[in-house]
Amino acid sequence: MIKQVPFADTGATVSNFCLGTMMFGDRCDEAEASRIMACALEHGVNFVDTAAVYTGGQTEEILGRILKGRRNRVFLATKVNVPDGTDYPAQIGPSLDASLARLQTDHVDLYLIHWARKNMNPEAMLRALSTVVQAGKCRFVGCSNFPAWLIAHFNGLATRMGVPRLVNNQLPYNLIERGLEVEILPQAVAERIAITCYRPLMAGVLSGKYDPDQPLPSDSRSASDTRIAGWLTDHATGVRKLVALAKDRGVNPAHVAIAWVRNQLGVTAPIIGVSRLAQFEDSLSAFSLTLTGTEQKDLADAFGTAVKEVSQYYGPLRRSFELLA
Repeated sequence: MIKQVPFADTGATVSNFCLGTMMFGDRCDEAEASRIMACALEHGVNFVDTAAVYTGGQTEEILGRILKGRRNRVFLATKVNVPDGTDYPAQIGPSLDASLARLQTDHVDLYLIHWARKNMNPEAMLRALSTVVQAGKCRFVGCSNFPAWLIAHFNGLATRMGVPRLVNNQLPYNLIERGLEVEILPQAVAERIAITCYRPLMAGVLSGKYDPDQPLPSDSRSASDTRIAGWLTDHATGVRKLVALAKDRGVNPAHVAIAWVRNQLGVTAPIIGVSRLAQFEDSLSAFSLTLTGTEQKDLADAFGTAVKEVSQYYGPLRRSFELLA
């Protein structure tokens, strides 16, 4: 069941299923994208994520056309495009203007800094973000792929400057990529930062379509992405555990993997990218699946990818949600 959940401390709510659109215009044509969007809205999925760089801007153009007449039914997020050789402050306003033109709307709900770069100027970036908020071109601002200390630094400055703070951090998170369990998720709970998670199936490794004990299919994504074979080898025990648990529950392994992310404390919404309507419809089942606390822990332990510290005391402290009243 798709639920509406608070988006940080903004007062807004979003669906706990965030529709990722990176494949719109690439492996998904406009007609299929329109069918996916219609189905999403029908099932209560109103959180839509895109970016200026997706398919060279074509993704935003497709969204602009298929959201005509229903823009007010979605919470729309996009990201800054910063070409090589330019900096964030100079691009924040022009990039958003270009996105709004492609999206055929006068504002987005969420505007994100796409990646941290070396030698950023946080004060100038925050002033530029404040300008587009004040102009009514976006409601909230956030970031993607920021470490915990960096978003804390930006938000400390934002408070002192009296400008909007970053309310969202978008990062990769799945049973294999677990780095945000250290500091980022506890920070999100303490400071009410929305966490949206891309790559919940780790390029299909956690979908159940690859068997670590069998040769990889020649016609699968693994033929072009050599990382998949390595991940399957390194995490064979975890993949077997995932598949076994799914079989015991009578569900798809992909649903278990998505449910595991969704059920983690501090996560606002997994981002589910699809290229076909059938994929979207199938993904909905992951949002009706609830794992027990034991199942959550057993899966996490089976992959053994949590960041480890030498001290038996400091490690749990870094992951604690209970250090503040």
